[in-house]
Amino acid sequence: MDLNLLVVLEAIHAEGSLTKAARRLNLSQPALSHALGRLRQALDDPLFIRQGNRMVPTPRTQRLIAPLHEALGLIAEGIQEGARFDAARSQQEFRLGMRDIFESTALPGLLACLRDEAPGARLASVRTDRRELENDLVDGQLDVAMDVLLPLSPDIRRLKLAEDRLVVVARAGHTAIKDDHILLQDYLQARHLLVSSRRRGPGFEDQELARLGYERQIILRCQHYFAACRVVETSDYLLTMPAGYAMLANQGLGNTLLELPVSLPPLDVYLYWHDSRNSDPANTWLREKIIGLYAE
Repeated sequence: MDLNLLVVLEAIHAEGSLTKAARRLNLSQPALSHALGRLRQALDDPLFIRQGNRMVPTPRTQRLIAPLHEALGLIAEGIQEGARFDAARSQQEFRLGMRDIFESTALPGLLACLRDEAPGARLASVRTDRRELENDLVDGQLDVAMDVLLPLSPDIRRLKLAEDRLVVVARAGHTAIKDDHILLQDYLQARHLLVSSRRRGPGFEDQELARLGYERQIILRCQHYFAACRVVETSDYLLTMPAGYAMLANQGLGNTLLELPVSLPPLDVYLYWHDSRNSDPANTWLREKIIGLYAE
């Protein structure tokens, strides 16, 4: 079978759209449709079914896609062996999966790297559902991702970038603050905000508190730390969050950062990428820049 047809199959699966796949491969849409027709005939399967605006893979395609990714990755590694990434001439868009907490700490430094070393390259920060993170890395929707420790398959490589302790955020003058500290009893009796991307379920800090036999009262669950810090500024609610981002998010706000009155594990930050891109020069360059930022 023509190897180019397998590249077409991978692109349609990754993009979920004939138009986007054609753009990705620099093909006209009629040419891509013709290639898909040849694939369907060769494999005796429709491969993709149109549902609304999306091309949904058939079970046959779903069985094929994992070994196809591996095969194409091995071919790419063989071709790229000895190659290098010419950052100064690159026009590549790097797609990073990250949440707002990592955007604030990583993007300024990464943009400075691009300005100095790869002025023609671009960054796209994407907020992705953790349940889809592995698929997005496999499909090439993301080049790398940054997140806490996640239970992903061995095909997803990871590297620990940093760890950050948790602190308590309270408005200045909060009655629970005594000599720039908060006692555990007062912390547990206070009302709290929880920042989580999930619709329900305990947060990391609540899981760790429960292991110690403690429980706290959550009044508001929201999606972003900055919004939660604004709520803290005008209320008696407490917020527990990573210290590094707390210092950034509370600049200019009338809030106080306090040591957590109980010993909880720090939050570990990891860099993730798919094994098939481990030797890719551009991906390697990007990872090295991110690692360098956190090593400073």
